Amino acid sequence: MNTFADFKIDLHGGSGIEVTTTCPQCSAKRKNSKAKCLSVNTEKGVWVCHHCDWRGTLKAGEEQTGRKIYTRPVWTESPPSDAVLAWFVARGILPEIIAREGIVRQTAYMPQLEDDVACIAFPYRKQGVVVNVKYRAMQEKAFRQVSGAEKILYRQDKIARDQVVIVEGEIDALSLVQSGLDSVVSVPDGAPAVTSKNYASKFTYLDQEPDPFDGVEKIILAVDSDEPGQVLQHELGRRLGTDRCYFVTWPKGCKDANEVLVAHGASVLRTCIAQAQPFPVQDVVNVRDLTESIFSRYRKGVPRGLLTGWPSIDHHYTVQAGQLTVITGIPGHGKSEWLDALVLNLATLHGWRIAVCSPENSPVELHCEKLLEKVIGAPFYPGATERMSPAEVDAGMLWLDEHLTFIMPEDALTIAGVLARAQILVRRLGIRGLIIDPFNEFDHTRPRGQTETEYIGETLSAIKRWARRWQVHVWLVAHPQKLFRREDGTYPVPTPWDINGSANFRNKADNCLTIWRNEACEDDPVQVHVQKVRFKNIGRIGVVELKWNRVTGRYRELTPEEMQHE
Repeated sequence: MNTFADFKIDLHGGSGIEVTTTCPQCSAKRKNSKAKCLSVNTEKGVWVCHHCDWRGTLKAGEEQTGRKIYTRPVWTESPPSDAVLAWFVARGILPEIIAREGIVRQTAYMPQLEDDVACIAFPYRKQGVVVNVKYRAMQEKAFRQVSGAEKILYRQDKIARDQVVIVEGEIDALSLVQSGLDSVVSVPDGAPAVTSKNYASKFTYLDQEPDPFDGVEKIILAVDSDEPGQVLQHELGRRLGTDRCYFVTWPKGCKDANEVLVAHGASVLRTCIAQAQPFPVQDVVNVRDLTESIFSRYRKGVPRGLLTGWPSIDHHYTVQAGQLTVITGIPGHGKSEWLDALVLNLATLHGWRIAVCSPENSPVELHCEKLLEKVIGAPFYPGATERMSPAEVDAGMLWLDEHLTFIMPEDALTIAGVLARAQILVRRLGIRGLIIDPFNEFDHTRPRGQTETEYIGETLSAIKRWARRWQVHVWLVAHPQKLFRREDGTYPVPTPWDINGSANFRNKADNCLTIWRNEACEDDPVQVHVQKVRFKNIGRIGVVELKWNRVTGRYRELTPEEMQHE
């Protein structure tokens, strides 16, 4: 069994379960070489450096950190076996295609079958080098890839700039190759399950440098016609841009390219691809395209937005992709605090990934500390309440990394610049939410002769168009104009009409919320005033009270006793 000394970790006589000490990787190179940046859990035998991110366990050793290091599979070119050729011939794909694509038979361990079995091995090549291998059991439907290898598209090197077809599996890709097409790729992991909350890991192959789809003019999505396939089609269209994406309709009784090839032949398969239809033009809707949706709404009702995690809020406000919510409130009343709590709930309940551009919460480290308190439910710094442990900090940071991404432009901070960066995050990470907080911190230089009202109206319209196009919910925080205290010393509740600059904040938004609290009595509940809801399936106007915990930053529903007292 390894000891900490084997990794040059000196506990300096520290005792107990949680010990902080210097890091053998980075401390000697730093100005303050005595800074105790390494957290060690002596009971679990794990460590992590909060400066250089060096981490590991006594059992498994050091973890690779920093730039991702991928496993490179050992691959030897060889002719396909007769068994492999026969397997593909039964699916309408001829031997010359299999030989040209370098597909072979190998024995591999399949976790689903808990055994070493005969497999078909599909080489995944990037710039001519095999970087991953997909194994498919020959007798049963079981798959796996090389552990730790890079996730890329199957046949990625074949992407042409004028057009590429994306399918859901290697067999479908080879079926299209058999029909005479060459610029054909397959996603590596198939389609996400319809019930998946967070399927970001299914799309890591889009986060490559260089972007494999950069400059491609036409992208045909020829995925399966079942429900998971439609989820895949929607998400690929959203990330790659519906303006250049087309979708395929398969003949009745066929759900994918290989079924078409076997049932109808290569000519019909080519025709299906040639007749691919463009995604609906933004802002242009044909009534015939709405028939299925209208009947679904007739039978099931209009779907609500996503629940917020607070039942009392859900009664008045839910969250739907593609909308704009404007949030206002007196400075210090907790607009950003409540919004942070909301998006953490959405990440927890629905697996959403959210991009945050919040100059007022700079530096990002400070913002992360506040978010960690909400995630862990304990204070970050020492005080009267027991603070979170280093292990909890580490686990919390890993969770935040999976669900939040921060946009902090170093150049001019403009709305257009943030939307451009967020568009990249839609493609790479699949973000579903974007926070812009607050509006007044951005550069709002406007053309000569344009009024402030005209500028704000155009800017809000641009945000709404962006939100609809990329199906991202945007929360925009905006400060009200100066309000005067009432006789009792409290401020009145601002309305969207009070937001500094223009009534367009109220007019353009889909939803308007105001956060208000009684500064004179910190124990009083925080009030969430839902002051505009454009669509009745999302909610309705009203006021909800939540209890805020200053120590953890969390919000909760009022108890019956607290409501009675109110």
